[in-house]
Amino acid sequence: MDEKTVLGNIEEWVKAELLNEKSGHDWYHIKRVRDIAGEILKYEEADSFIVISAALLHDIPDDKVTSNVNSALERIRKLLENNKVDNKTIDTIINIITTMSFKGGTGKKLSYIEAQIVQDADRLDALGAIGIARTFQYGGAKGQAMYDPEIPVRDSMSFEEYRHGESTSINHFYEKLLLLKDKMNTPAAVKIAEEREAFMKHFLETFFKEWKGEL
Repeated sequence: MDEKTVLGNIEEWVKAELLNEKSGHDWYHIKRVRDIAGEILKYEEADSFIVISAALLHDIPDDKVTSNVNSALERIRKLLENNKVDNKTIDTIINIITTMSFKGGTGKKLSYIEAQIVQDADRLDALGAIGIARTFQYGGAKGQAMYDPEIPVRDSMSFEEYRHGESTSINHFYEKLLLLKDKMNTPAAVKIAEEREAFMKHFLETFFKEWKGEL
Protein backbone atom coordinates (compact mmCIF):
# COMPACT_ATOMS: atom_id res chain seq x y z
CA MET A 1 0.00 0.00 0.00
CA ASP A 2 1.40 3.39 -1.02
CA GLU A 3 0.15 5.67 1.76
CA LYS A 4 0.49 8.89 -0.24
CA THR A 5 -1.60 7.47 -3.09
CA VAL A 6 -4.24 6.14 -0.71
CA LEU A 7 -4.52 9.47 1.09
CA GLY A 8 -4.92 11.20 -2.27
CA ASN A 9 -7.71 8.78 -3.18
CA ILE A 10 -9.43 9.35 0.16
CA GLU A 11 -9.18 13.11 -0.30
CA GLU A 12 -10.81 13.03 -3.74
CA TRP A 13 -13.57 10.75 -2.47
CA VAL A 14 -14.30 13.02 0.49
CA LYS A 15 -14.42 16.09 -1.75
CA ALA A 16 -17.08 14.41 -3.88
CA GLU A 17 -19.06 13.25 -0.83
CA LEU A 18 -19.20 16.76 0.66
CA LEU A 19 -19.64 18.65 -2.61
CA ASN A 20 -22.96 20.29 -1.63
CA GLU A 21 -22.41 20.51 2.14
CA LYS A 22 -23.41 23.97 3.42
CA SER A 23 -23.59 23.64 7.21
CA GLY A 24 -19.93 24.25 8.05
CA HIS A 25 -18.85 20.63 7.61
CA ASP A 26 -17.66 21.02 4.03
CA TRP A 27 -14.39 20.09 2.33
CA TYR A 28 -12.64 23.21 3.60
CA HIS A 29 -13.43 22.22 7.19
CA ILE A 30 -12.02 18.77 6.48
CA LYS A 31 -8.90 20.29 4.91
CA ARG A 32 -8.31 22.50 7.95
CA VAL A 33 -8.75 19.56 10.33
CA ARG A 34 -6.29 17.53 8.26
CA ASP A 35 -3.77 20.37 8.29
CA ILE A 36 -4.17 21.06 12.02
CA ALA A 37 -3.74 17.35 12.73
CA GLY A 38 -0.57 17.45 10.64
CA GLU A 39 0.75 20.29 12.77
CA ILE A 40 -0.01 18.46 16.03
CA LEU A 41 1.76 15.38 14.62
CA LYS A 42 5.01 17.36 14.70
CA TYR A 43 4.87 17.22 18.50
CA GLU A 44 3.44 13.73 19.09
CA GLU A 45 4.52 10.17 18.30
CA ALA A 46 1.63 8.68 16.33
CA ASP A 47 0.72 6.77 13.17
CA SER A 48 0.40 9.61 10.66
CA PHE A 49 -1.52 7.53 8.09
CA ILE A 50 -4.22 6.69 10.62
CA VAL A 51 -4.38 10.28 11.85
CA ILE A 52 -4.67 11.88 8.41
CA SER A 53 -7.10 9.24 7.13
CA ALA A 54 -9.39 9.71 10.12
CA ALA A 55 -9.14 13.49 9.83
CA LEU A 56 -10.22 13.31 6.18
CA LEU A 57 -13.10 10.91 6.86
CA HIS A 58 -14.34 12.07 10.26
CA ASP A 59 -17.49 13.92 9.16
CA ILE A 60 -18.73 11.47 6.53
CA PRO A 61 -20.78 9.44 9.05
CA ASP A 62 -21.74 12.44 11.21
CA ASP A 63 -25.51 12.71 11.64
CA LYS A 64 -25.23 16.45 10.91
CA VAL A 65 -24.10 15.50 7.40
CA THR A 66 -25.86 12.21 6.64
CA SER A 67 -29.25 10.70 7.42
CA ASN A 68 -27.83 7.16 7.36
CA VAL A 69 -24.79 6.79 9.60
CA ASN A 70 -24.42 3.04 9.09
CA SER A 71 -24.47 3.37 5.32
CA ALA A 72 -21.79 6.08 5.51
CA LEU A 73 -19.59 3.83 7.65
CA GLU A 74 -19.99 0.97 5.19
CA ARG A 75 -18.96 3.27 2.32
CA ILE A 76 -15.86 4.28 4.28
CA ARG A 77 -14.96 0.65 4.93
CA LYS A 78 -15.44 -0.20 1.25
CA LEU A 79 -13.29 2.75 0.19
CA LEU A 80 -10.45 1.69 2.46
CA GLU A 81 -10.72 -1.97 1.47
CA ASN A 82 -10.59 -1.01 -2.21
CA ASN A 83 -7.38 0.88 -1.45
CA LYS A 84 -5.82 -2.22 0.14
CA VAL A 85 -5.82 -0.85 3.69
CA ASP A 86 -5.54 -3.73 6.18
CA ASN A 87 -8.50 -4.60 8.39
CA LYS A 88 -6.82 -3.62 11.67
CA THR A 89 -6.06 -0.13 10.34
CA ILE A 90 -9.58 0.21 8.94
CA ASP A 91 -11.08 -0.74 12.30
CA THR A 92 -8.87 1.82 14.06
CA ILE A 93 -9.85 4.61 11.65
CA ILE A 94 -13.55 3.81 12.00
CA ASN A 95 -13.24 3.63 15.78
CA ILE A 96 -11.74 7.12 15.82
CA ILE A 97 -14.44 8.70 13.70
CA THR A 98 -17.26 7.05 15.65
CA THR A 99 -16.00 8.01 19.13
CA MET A 100 -14.48 11.49 18.76
CA SER A 101 -17.63 13.61 18.57
CA PHE A 102 -18.63 16.09 21.30
CA LYS A 103 -22.27 14.84 21.36
CA GLY A 104 -23.45 17.19 24.08
CA GLY A 105 -20.30 16.77 26.13
CA THR A 106 -21.10 13.16 27.03
CA GLY A 107 -18.14 11.56 25.25
CA LYS A 108 -15.38 9.80 27.20
CA LYS A 109 -11.72 10.78 26.95
CA LEU A 110 -10.11 8.90 24.08
CA SER A 111 -7.45 6.40 25.09
CA TYR A 112 -4.90 6.51 22.26
CA ILE A 113 -2.92 9.31 20.68
CA GLU A 114 -4.14 9.02 17.08
CA ALA A 115 -7.75 9.53 18.20
CA GLN A 116 -6.75 12.36 20.53
CA ILE A 117 -4.95 14.23 17.74
CA VAL A 118 -7.89 14.04 15.33
CA GLN A 119 -10.32 15.05 18.06
CA ASP A 120 -8.14 18.03 19.01
CA ALA A 121 -7.84 19.13 15.38
CA ASP A 122 -11.60 18.97 14.86
CA ARG A 123 -12.28 20.88 18.06
CA LEU A 124 -9.73 23.56 17.23
CA ASP A 125 -11.61 24.26 14.00
CA ALA A 126 -14.67 25.00 16.15
CA LEU A 127 -12.77 27.78 17.94
CA GLY A 128 -11.46 31.22 16.99
CA ALA A 129 -12.60 33.28 14.01
CA ILE A 130 -13.40 30.21 11.92
CA GLY A 131 -15.34 28.70 14.81
CA ILE A 132 -17.47 31.83 15.10
CA ALA A 133 -18.19 31.83 11.37
CA ARG A 134 -19.05 28.12 11.35
CA THR A 135 -21.39 28.53 14.32
CA PHE A 136 -23.55 31.04 12.49
CA GLN A 137 -23.29 29.11 9.22
CA TYR A 138 -24.62 25.99 10.94
CA GLY A 139 -27.30 27.91 12.81
CA GLY A 140 -28.48 29.53 9.59
CA ALA A 141 -28.53 26.20 7.76
CA LYS A 142 -30.73 24.76 10.52
CA GLY A 143 -33.01 27.80 10.79
CA GLN A 144 -31.79 28.52 14.31
CA ALA A 145 -32.13 31.94 15.93
CA MET A 146 -28.95 34.00 16.18
CA TYR A 147 -29.81 34.85 19.79
CA ASP A 148 -32.92 34.95 21.95
CA PRO A 149 -32.57 35.92 25.62
CA GLU A 150 -35.77 33.97 26.33
CA ILE A 151 -34.07 30.70 25.37
CA PRO A 152 -31.79 29.64 28.24
CA VAL A 153 -28.38 28.04 27.91
CA ARG A 154 -28.64 24.29 28.54
CA ASP A 155 -26.27 23.14 31.29
CA SER A 156 -26.46 19.40 30.68
CA MET A 157 -27.93 17.50 27.78
CA SER A 158 -28.48 14.06 26.39
CA PHE A 159 -27.32 13.54 22.82
CA GLU A 160 -30.91 13.95 21.57
CA GLU A 161 -31.35 17.21 23.50
CA TYR A 162 -28.02 18.50 22.24
CA ARG A 163 -28.83 17.75 18.62
CA HIS A 164 -32.57 18.49 18.49
CA GLY A 165 -33.48 20.69 21.47
CA GLU A 166 -34.22 24.40 21.13
CA SER A 167 -31.19 26.65 21.30
CA THR A 168 -29.52 29.60 19.55
CA SER A 169 -26.21 30.20 17.85
CA ILE A 170 -24.99 32.36 20.73
CA ASN A 171 -26.04 29.72 23.26
CA HIS A 172 -23.87 27.24 21.36
CA PHE A 173 -20.78 29.10 22.55
CA TYR A 174 -21.72 28.34 26.16
CA GLU A 175 -23.12 24.85 25.54
CA LYS A 176 -20.08 23.61 23.62
CA LEU A 177 -17.43 25.96 22.28
CA LEU A 178 -16.24 27.53 25.53
CA LEU A 179 -15.98 24.04 27.06
CA LEU A 180 -13.57 22.73 24.44
CA LYS A 181 -10.30 24.24 25.71
CA ASP A 182 -10.43 22.14 28.87
CA LYS A 183 -11.19 19.02 26.84
CA MET A 184 -8.10 19.19 24.62
CA ASN A 185 -5.80 16.18 24.78
CA THR A 186 -2.39 17.40 23.57
CA PRO A 187 -0.22 20.29 24.83
CA ALA A 188 -0.01 21.83 21.37
CA ALA A 189 -3.80 21.89 21.07
CA VAL A 190 -4.23 23.41 24.52
CA LYS A 191 -1.97 26.33 23.59
CA ILE A 192 -3.85 27.06 20.36
CA ALA A 193 -7.21 26.62 22.09
CA GLU A 194 -6.31 29.23 24.70
CA GLU A 195 -5.62 31.80 21.98
CA ARG A 196 -8.76 30.99 20.01
CA GLU A 197 -10.99 30.94 23.08
CA ALA A 198 -9.74 34.41 24.07
CA PHE A 199 -10.73 35.68 20.61
CA MET A 200 -14.23 34.23 21.00
CA LYS A 201 -14.69 35.72 24.46
CA HIS A 202 -13.82 39.14 23.05
CA PHE A 203 -16.36 38.59 20.27
CA LEU A 204 -19.09 37.67 22.77
CA GLU A 205 -18.33 40.70 24.93
CA THR A 206 -18.70 42.93 21.87
CA PHE A 207 -21.81 41.08 20.69
CA PHE A 208 -23.71 41.61 23.94
CA LYS A 209 -22.66 45.25 24.08
CA GLU A 210 -24.05 45.82 20.59
CA TRP A 211 -27.13 43.65 21.31
CA LYS A 212 -28.03 46.04 24.12
CA GLY A 213 -27.61 49.02 21.80
CA GLU A 214 -24.63 50.34 23.72
CA LEU A 215 -22.22 52.66 21.91
